[in-house]
Amino acid sequence: MTHLDIELKKLKEETTEMFELVLSQIRKAQLALMHFDKDMAHEVNFNEKRVNALELKIDKDCENIFALFNPVAIDLRFVLAVLKINYNLERIGDIADGIARYVIEAKTAFSSELISISRLDEMFIVASEMLQDTQISFAGEDAKVARGVFQKDDSLDQINGLANQKIESFIRKEQEQIAPALHVISTIRKLERTGDQVKNIAEEIIFFIEAKVLKHKNAG
Repeated sequence: MTHLDIELKKLKEETTEMFELVLSQIRKAQLALMHFDKDMAHEVNFNEKRVNALELKIDKDCENIFALFNPVAIDLRFVLAVLKINYNLERIGDIADGIARYVIEAKTAFSSELISISRLDEMFIVASEMLQDTQISFAGEDAKVARGVFQKDDSLDQINGLANQKIESFIRKEQEQIAPALHVISTIRKLERTGDQVKNIAEEIIFFIEAKVLKHKNAG
């Protein structure tokens, strides 16, 4: 292996670690919100520092590769893809932290009816599955798995589209629940944005993998 190959391998390992950390943050934010678990919410809040530190480390390693090795062709595409993936993962980490902060500050849990009609739990599950799919596609360089993310994002958009009307009806009959209902809408928006970030990641993975496949075809 060349020095560049070693650095690229290390970069892939760090990015895989970032995927795992951010996926864990989203899942723990879900548990914290659904079970009104303030200890879990504090754990998410604490781990946000790890997410930020790892993002900076990956960014710096990408800069060093550019400066020391001047990568070209497929290696350049990989490093550019990692930069963008890293940025989007950090943004998802911020979203998980925002959800956890609400749990820390809230006085009472969401009502089970509000969670049910908004399909909030379902949104969390779909968003986590999408993120896990991109992690799998990145690790295995599988463009087909990455493409599956776009269809799942459609279901997030569908839930998001129906949520306002259902929550509005809920508020009319449960007026004391206005504040929690608005927080549910805010959380739904956050998860819809998570879907957008994951789509960005999937696009970067496809961008890199297809260039690699094309290179091998041309070489053959």
